[in-house]
Parts: sequence; structure tokens; C-alpha cells
Amino acid sequence: MKIFKWFAIFGVLALLIVFVGIPFMQKQTKKHSPEKISTYTQNGLDLTVHYSSPSKKGREIFGKLVPYNLVWRTGANEPTTFTTKTDIKIIDKKLKAGTYSLWTIPNKDSWKVMFNEEIPDWGVSVLSGGKETTRDAEADFINVEIPVKKLSESVENFTIDFKNNNQLSLNLSWDETEIIVPINH
Repeated sequence: MKIFKWFAIFGVLALLIVFVGIPFMQKQTKKHSPEKISTYTQNGLDLTVHYSSPSKKGREIFGKLVPYNLVWRTGANEPTTFTTKTDIKIIDKKLKAGTYSLWTIPNKDSWKVMFNEEIPDWGVSVLSGGKETTRDAEADFINVEIPVKKLSESVENFTIDFKNNNQLSLNLSWDETEIIVPINH
């Protein structure tokens, strides 16, 4: 009977951790990097990006907080997702209609941008202490390299948006760095 009592206590504690503790921790984490949505709905296109927007807060971002030559979840918290309701091209590579996780490998002069068919629950592995992403490279659907554009003014909050100045693009901006990913229909 005592064993059953202890199993019941541990079971209740486990349920509390799963249903109360984990959501509480996620909410606390997200208040520092709020969720954002960017959309583009023109010219027969319906594009959406969901991401979390961390702040610079006086830190050196690329090469320090976000190391060069390592996969980045491209934001914070859950992986960034990119949804297109029609087939499009990223530069010259076809991206089928669907939802993809968006991953990047920042470097000083160029970034690799990957659209991945898997969307994990969280952007980094808890077992690695947050140092390794949950991206499965085998599920990359598109992988392109984009040159870095240096900005004259620093961007405080990581921002992903769509711009259409004679060429539709997905723009990723933070600190003094901007990545412009061309999108063709």
C-alpha cells in the first residue's frame, strides 16, 4: 500500500511539472523574446513567417552571441516557421507550398539559409544546454547562400519582414546585419 501511495505522489508531481511547470517556463522565456508574425499577401502570394524576436541589449550579436559557422534557430524559443500557400522560388530553387522551419548559418560575409521540412517543438536541445539546435539536416528542402548587407544603423530587435522593391524578398535584420533572401513567383 505504501508503494502505491509513493507512486501516486510521484505521478502527481510529474503531471504538475508537465502541465504547469513547463508551460510556465516557456512563458517566462518568451517574454524576453516576444513572438512576431510577418505576412505578405499580394500578387497571388500568401506568405507568413512566425518567429521570436530577441533584443540586442547592448550585446555584440553575430560572431559572439550568435556564433559564426554554427546553425542558428533564426530567432529564439521555437524554430522560426515559413509558410507559403503556393509554390515559389527562393533564388532559383523551387519551394513547394507548405510550412517549413527556417534555419541559418551566419558568417561574416554570407549566410546559409535552410528551409527544412521538419518543425521541432523547440529550437535548441535541452540536453545540450541550449548549445545545439534541433534541426535535422537530412530534412533540408532548400539550402541557399546569401551575402551579408551591413547596415549603417543598428537594429535593436531581431526582425523578419517581407519587402517588395522591384524584387520580393524575405529580410532578416538584427544589429548591423541584414540578409535579403530573394523570392520569385
